[in-house]
Amino acid sequence: MIKDIMNHNADAVAGQKEMDALKKYFPQCFHADGVFDIEAFKAALPGGTTITDETSGFNWLGKNYARMLTNMDTTTLIRPDEEHNAKPENKDSQNVYISGDNLDALQHLVKSYSGKVKVIYIDPPYNTGSDGFVYNDKFNFTAEDLAKRLDVSPERAERILSMTRRGSASHAAWLTFMLPRLSFARDLLTDDGVIFISIDDNEQANLKKLCDEVFGEECFVAQFIWEKRLNRENRKETSVRHDYILCYSKNYYDDEVKRINQLPMSGKALASYSNPDNDPRGLWKSDPAHAQAGHGVDSQFYTVVAPNGKKHELPSGRCWIYNEDTMKEAIKDNRIWFGQDGNGVPRVKTYLNAKERGLTPETMIFAKEGSTNEKAKNDLKELFDGIAVFETPKPVELIRHLFKMAFKEGLAVDFFGGSSSTAHAVMEMSIDGSNMHYILVQLPEPCKPDSEAAKAGYKTIDEVGMERIKRAAKKIKAANPLFAGDLGFKHYTLEEPKEDALLLMEKFDPSKDFFSPLGVDDFGIETVLRTWLVADGYGLTEDAEEVMLGNYKAYWKDDHLYMINPDYDFNESSIAALMDKYNGEPFSPHNIVIFGYSFGFTHREELQKNLRTLKEGNKTLTVNIDVRY
Repeated sequence: MIKDIMNHNADAVAGQKEMDALKKYFPQCFHADGVFDIEAFKAALPGGTTITDETSGFNWLGKNYARMLTNMDTTTLIRPDEEHNAKPENKDSQNVYISGDNLDALQHLVKSYSGKVKVIYIDPPYNTGSDGFVYNDKFNFTAEDLAKRLDVSPERAERILSMTRRGSASHAAWLTFMLPRLSFARDLLTDDGVIFISIDDNEQANLKKLCDEVFGEECFVAQFIWEKRLNRENRKETSVRHDYILCYSKNYYDDEVKRINQLPMSGKALASYSNPDNDPRGLWKSDPAHAQAGHGVDSQFYTVVAPNGKKHELPSGRCWIYNEDTMKEAIKDNRIWFGQDGNGVPRVKTYLNAKERGLTPETMIFAKEGSTNEKAKNDLKELFDGIAVFETPKPVELIRHLFKMAFKEGLAVDFFGGSSSTAHAVMEMSIDGSNMHYILVQLPEPCKPDSEAAKAGYKTIDEVGMERIKRAAKKIKAANPLFAGDLGFKHYTLEEPKEDALLLMEKFDPSKDFFSPLGVDDFGIETVLRTWLVADGYGLTEDAEEVMLGNYKAYWKDDHLYMINPDYDFNESSIAALMDKYNGEPFSPHNIVIFGYSFGFTHREELQKNLRTLKEGNKTLTVNIDVRY
C-alpha cells in the first residue's frame, strides 16, 4: 500500500508514462539494455510519417519536474465519512465529494475512472496576483536527487526546488502546477469526452499552449468568451467584461466521435418554424437556396424556373446549393419555397422534424445564457440566508450551458470544486431528465479569518462547498416534491499517514521482521478497504461484501478478496472455510489481497500452501496472493 507507493515514487522520472506506452506498442524499438532506438521507431511508422527535430519551444523552469509528478503516485489514504455516507439520502448516491489536494485525488481517480468521465469543468486559480495562488508541494527532494532524476545541473535543480518551496506565483510555477493535473484529467476522459477550463487574460495564452501540448492541437474545440459582467468598471484602465473558457476533447473530431452537441432549440428559434402551405411533413422554416460561388462547381450555375414559370437568376458571386436536376426534384416535391404568391426568391425548406435539430453553440456566451458573476454571488447569498460565503462563484447557468453541449448522461468531474456550482448544475439538470452524476474535489483550505464564511462558522472551503450542495438539494426537492433523483453525495477525505506510522513503515522489513509494529488500527479498516477498492478499479460508490471465514471477517468485491483484519481470528477453520467457498459457491476471486501489517509470515505461508493444493485439484483456477504494505 503506502510503502509500495513510496518505493515506486523513489524511482519515478519524467517521461516514464510515455516510455511505458512506447514499450507496450513498439517493443521492437528497444535494445536488450532498455535503450530506445529512434531509427527503429522511425522505420516502424507509416511511410508518409516523418519525425522532425524542430519543437514548439514551449518550455519553462520546472516543466520536467511537472512531467515527473505525472509518474508519481499519491501516498494518501481515502477515509470515508461514515456517518455522512450512511444517511438515507447518501447511502446509495452515485455523487462524490472529496476533501483533499486535487493532485492526490486525481492520482486516485485515474485508477478507477480512467476513460469513464464524460465532461470535466474546472475553474483553476487565475494567477492574478490577488487570487491567493502560490505553488507549494509536499515533496522533499534534495538538489542532488532531483538533478539525477531530471538529468539537469545541480544549479537548475536548486532553482526548481526554490520555486516549489518558496510559494512562487510566477508563470512557470503556475504551469508546473497545472501540467500534471491536466495530464491526469485527459486520462479520465471518455473517447468522446471534453474539458472546459475557465481562465482570464493573465494565463490564457499559456493555458492554450499547455493544453495544445497535453491534449494535442487537433483536439482543440473552441475558446468561448463569457460575458461575466454587465456593468462598466470605471476604476480600471479598461473595463474587462469577459473571461475565457477553453474547450478540448479527448480525441480529434471525426464522423465517429462527436465532441460537441447542439444546444436545445430556444423559444425564439422555434418561433421561426411554421407551416403556411400545410405541408404534410410538418413545421418548417426557409433558408437561402444559394451559397458563395467559390464553393460551387459548374453544375450549380443555372436559371431556376418556378412552378408558375417565373425565372430566377443567381445573385452576383453566388451559386445554387443543389445541381439543376436535384433542384428540379426538390421543386417538384414542394421542398423549395417561392413565397405565398409563388413569385418570391427560391428558398429551401428546413423541416423541424426531419432530424434532431438544435442550435449550433456559439463561442460568445452572453450573460443571458451564462448569467454573470454578480448574479451567481447573489444567488449563493440567497441560498445561505443572506450570507456572502463566496466572493466569485461561477454561475450555475454557465455550467449548465456548457454541459448541455457536452452530455446528457454520464459522469462530470470538477477538481477545483470551490463553491460547488458544478454539483448544483448537475442536480438541476437531473430534474430535466438527464442521468448525470458528479465527482467534486476541493482542498480543505481555511476560510480567510475576516470572510463572511468564517464569521458564519465555516472553517474551510470544502465545508462551504458541501453545505451549498445540501442547501441546493433541499431547495430543489422543495420545488419538485415528486422528484426521486439523486440529490445526495458520498464524502471522502484524503489523509497522509501519520509521521510516526511513516517512520515505522520505512523501518519494517517483512523478510526479516516477523512482527509488524503497525496494525490496521493505525489506518482504519474502512479507510484501507476504500483505498484498495479505488486502486483496484471499483471506484468510490461501490462497496465490498463482508465474508466470514470461520471467525475471520474478510471483504469480497468481484475479483478481489481483501483480508485486512488482524490474523488472530484466522486459523485452520478460516482456511477450510475459504477452500469450501472456492469449491462450492459462485466465489472465485483471482486476487487475495492481504494487509501485510496484519498477517504474520506463518499464516501467509499456510494460506499459500492450501491454495497450491486447491489449484492442483482445479487446473483452471488462478489465484494470486497480493501482500500490500
